[in-house]
Parts: sequence; structure tokens; C-alpha cells
Amino acid sequence: MEAILALEDGRLFYGRSIGAAGETTGEVVFNTAMTGYQEVLTDPSYAGQLVTMTCPHIGNYGVNPEDVESRQPFVAGFIVRELSSVVSNWRATESLGHYLKRHGIVGIEGIDTRALVRHIRERGAMRGVISTVEREASRLVAKAAGAPGMVGAALAKTVTCTAPYTWPLAAAEDSTEYQRRRWHVVAYDFGVKFNILRHLAALGCRVTVVPATTTAEEVLRLQPDGVFLSNGPGDPEPLTDIAREVRLLAERLPTFGICLGHQVLALAFGGRTFKLKYGHRGANHPVKNLMTGKVEITSQNHGFAVDPESLPEELEVTHINLNDGTLEGFRHRHLPVFCVQYHPEAAPGPHDAAYLFEAFTALLPVRSAEVAA
Repeated sequence: MEAILALEDGRLFYGRSIGAAGETTGEVVFNTAMTGYQEVLTDPSYAGQLVTMTCPHIGNYGVNPEDVESRQPFVAGFIVRELSSVVSNWRATESLGHYLKRHGIVGIEGIDTRALVRHIRERGAMRGVISTVEREASRLVAKAAGAPGMVGAALAKTVTCTAPYTWPLAAAEDSTEYQRRRWHVVAYDFGVKFNILRHLAALGCRVTVVPATTTAEEVLRLQPDGVFLSNGPGDPEPLTDIAREVRLLAERLPTFGICLGHQVLALAFGGRTFKLKYGHRGANHPVKNLMTGKVEITSQNHGFAVDPESLPEELEVTHINLNDGTLEGFRHRHLPVFCVQYHPEAAPGPHDAAYLFEAFTALLPVRSAEVAA
């Protein structure tokens, strides 16, 4: 089946349909990772976006239920040069094409993704539409131009969980195994990835995941040892109500933020954010740790960034992006509060940034049970 990708500036790409038939709109972005397409599809930070994979051959190792990063796929659409017709991996339970179709994701293959990426890099991320039902170019371009944009979109409130839950999921909240964990961490779900929760649990945290709009008062009633602020989609600027609650918590509890959580922390302390031209999405972004002088190869997925000039004096820049100099992390000079823009849980080959989870647990108080032991 034929498919068309139309951009809001009038650029058209003709290819073949993959996944579900139909039509979908969103912001067209690109990811430079060579693997991890299943993690990309199920990362809630991609809500509202048509994701282009720059690697030309996608789908060769299939998909499986163990590698999902959330309860469902969140991408608005999927764009590849070539979808593999052969699945070859012992862990695979189905093909990528079947997975896309089963979840109703509209996609396109067979286009020149190099040309598309070059166009986005020159013009910036823009709205687009993928369609298998509409052939008239002018109508498709109009649909792309009329699609919602990312600026002003508070998407974290749409992808968050509807009620609190505990992690590990297999452990009941009142079970002995769950209660004997060393620390209790409340994790705000702005679009949290499961692997973040796995890292916290592996270090001995019993994690209570709460919806994005949970108040500071509600969190404090849970008596946590620390607070985690997750990644998520959309524009951080509209999340002023969330930032206000985060400020109240950060002044009382150790706090660690990743990606959107990093941006919300900046807003909480009076900083500002701005939209990047085409964002950072991939598994090979070099970040310099200014505290150690070391360079970390990081996984990233964000379209907005924090303006370092807007940060108050009490916040100290700790990490910068070596590609474009943008802010990648900061910490509070007096409070046990820090955050990074990238994804230390993603481990894109190296585990350069895994230390950040241990840095967070090092800030958490020693429990009386540990002292007795």
C-alpha cells in the first residue's frame, strides 16, 4: 500500500505503508540510534511525534514483550528507510511490522530518510502527516500545517499514570520483600521509562510512582526518603503548577530529575526553557561532566532545553553538551538536588552515566534498620 509523508512547508515524500493503514499527524523528528527501536516506540517522551530512524535498516531483530519502556507505544507515527522482512533473534516474539499494525501505528518506509533528516536539520523540526488514504498533496500539506505544535503542549499530563502504583510491580506494597527495601522513593510520572524504575529498584529503593499532578502535600503523606522526577513529552513551560509543587518538595527532600524532570526543576527554581531547532535524539551524544572533566557518551531524547543564563545563583551547572554547548545538568549549591537532561538508564553501549543513580541514593537518609544491622 502506498503512503505519503507531507511536511507543513510543502515537502513531500512518497513511500510504502508499514503498520496500520490510515492517517496520523505530529512533529517530525529523527533519532540517530542504530538499535533500540522498540524502546523508542514505547518511550512516552515521543508522544505526538512522527519518529524517523536514521539507520537505514530497521526491524531485523523483531520485538519482544520484555524490552518495552512503558505500558504501550506512544509515537504518533514511524518513518524508516527499509523495514526488515526477516526477523532473526532468539528473543523475538513478533515482527516490527506486525507490532506496528497490532498497536494501530501508521508508518512509512521506502523514502529517502537522509534527505528528510537533512531537511529537518536545515529547517528545524516541523509538523507533518503520514497518510495511506489521502493522495491530494495540497490537502495533506494543509493537514500538516494545521496539526498541533509542540510549543505550549503540556503532554506530560496526558501520558502520566491515572493512579499511584508500586515498583517492582511483582511486589505488593504491604509485602515483606517490598517493605525491607532500604529507601522509599516517590517517582513523578511525566512519562517515566520502566528502566529508570528498574535502576532505582536494583539499588534497593521501593518506588511509589505517582501521577504528574500529584501535590507536594500528597507526596509528603507517603513519607518518602527522596523524590524522582521523570522524563516526559511536550513543552515544560506550561507545567507551572507542577513546578510549584516540585519546589516545595525539593526544599525538603533529596530530589533527582531526568530529561523533563530536569527542565521542571529549572522552572521550579526560576529558570527558563526554550525549544531546540531539531532536538537531541539518539544514543551517541557526548556530554562533559564539569565536576570530573570526564566525557560521557549518552542517550538523549528531548526537543526543549534549559537556558543556563536563566538559572539563579544557587544552581550550579554540572554538565554540558559537547556538540552544541547546551546545558545537560545542574545541581543546587546547598540542597541535595540535582538533575541531568540525558538518560543515564538507557546505557547506549557504554554505562558511562549509571553512576547518577548511585549519586541519588547516596543523598538518601540512612534508615534505622540499616544502623541496627
